Amino acid sequence: MKPSTVNSSGGSKVNADRLADFVLMTQRSCILNLSTELNRGNLSFPQFFLLTYLSSEDYLTMSAIAKKMGHSTAAATGLVDRLEKLGFVERVHAAEDRRKIMVRITGEGKEIVEKMRGHISSGLSDLMEDMDDEDASTLAVASDAIEGKKLDA
Repeated sequence: MKPSTVNSSGGSKVNADRLADFVLMTQRSCILNLSTELNRGNLSFPQFFLLTYLSSEDYLTMSAIAKKMGHSTAAATGLVDRLEKLGFVERVHAAEDRRKIMVRITGEGKEIVEKMRGHISSGLSDLMEDMDDEDASTLAVASDAIEGKKLDA
């Protein structure tokens, strides 16, 4: 990765530029591999992304799904319909209000997410083996910052 400059606020722009280079370098590989694997399971990228959201939650409401996916509730319902037909998610009624529909991932859905994570992890691991110490440090700092943001959210 190429070095960069320090910005005017005194913070280092180097890590951001180095991380951007890493993302650009890895995205093609990850997306191509992900696309090939998803085609085997007849899944689209939005369907897979929804499964990844659901894999880290007990359940999500349709409105929460729509918000996370940047879709209308109607579009989110269609997405869930297709995943339900594939056996990757199920709808359940909320205990406190039977009119409220909750969506949760099934065991089969969790399996496909874990399989895909494994493929992505393996590919990234291969790329990271070739990193020098500075690149690895940059990636670690960025990862810690992202994790910190998730915890604050």
